[in-house]
Amino acid sequence: MSEEQNIADDGVGTPVADAPKTHSGFVALIGATNAGKSTLVNRLVGAKVSIVSHKVQTTRAIVRGIAIHKNAQIVFMDTPGIFKPRRRLDRAMVTSAWGGAKDADFIMLLIDSERGLRGDAEAILEGLKDVHQPKILVLNKIDRVKPEDLLKLAQTANESVKFERTFMISATTGSGCEDLMDHLAEVLPEGPWYYPEDQISDLPMRQLAAEITREKLFLRLHQELPYSSHVETEKWEERKDGSVRIEQVIYVERDSQKKIALGKGGEAIKAISTASRKELSEILEQPVHLFLFVKVRENWGDDPERFREMGLEFPRG
Repeated sequence: MSEEQNIADDGVGTPVADAPKTHSGFVALIGATNAGKSTLVNRLVGAKVSIVSHKVQTTRAIVRGIAIHKNAQIVFMDTPGIFKPRRRLDRAMVTSAWGGAKDADFIMLLIDSERGLRGDAEAILEGLKDVHQPKILVLNKIDRVKPEDLLKLAQTANESVKFERTFMISATTGSGCEDLMDHLAEVLPEGPWYYPEDQISDLPMRQLAAEITREKLFLRLHQELPYSSHVETEKWEERKDGSVRIEQVIYVERDSQKKIALGKGGEAIKAISTASRKELSEILEQPVHLFLFVKVRENWGDDPERFREMGLEFPRG
């Protein structure tokens, strides 16, 4: 290639070197419930974009976290954990996860190394045989497993499904994550970036605020409150003093669940509000006035409108 082909004009007659080629693409992160997907997405993006809880099945819809690494924009799709569905909401979540996988450029299967291929992980491997996108295997929590057991786990998984690469990481400590990002930056297709450089998620702020409150709800009441709860941001008012007033509703299905969410003397709801307000203030970089309300809406899990609010398709039948 000649020198003339290697240079461009900056608009004022001065030759400048060609800008480096950019890469971009979507990477669907799938796995069994509680494998550490949300923790890993937050680690790779470098910011909180997906809620994290020890309670399984907390991610209900696909959350896209956007990371810039070298000259690549990597859009991670944090999908709901894949498990055997029992309720309508379960079916919608699992359908969303597989749909996200089939829409991505790459699929990244995350396996909890401690649990191995027991239960849902084995079923996911079977399901991946019908998915044609290139696949990467990521073994998480490697600091808790003996090296020889990790190698055996990797071998078994690769015998079941053809993975292009296998990475061993810890989403909590970040070990191995840099190598994973290097690889993705290299293999994603050449092309322009999909999002502005400073954008870290495609989740609307109202919805992200609701997700943060739902996380605090689970962290506070994970042993008492079942999955029959949902948070919606109903009002968002930017005030003249630079603060924001946010009103959210926590929907539960029964009066007994409402009492749990409120707590004795309102203790639980106050603690949830305080924790959520603190994190929202840090994310928004402005004072937040957060008002939480708890309402009973029987059988909200069968309401198509609630599914739309969560970004899920309502499964019929």
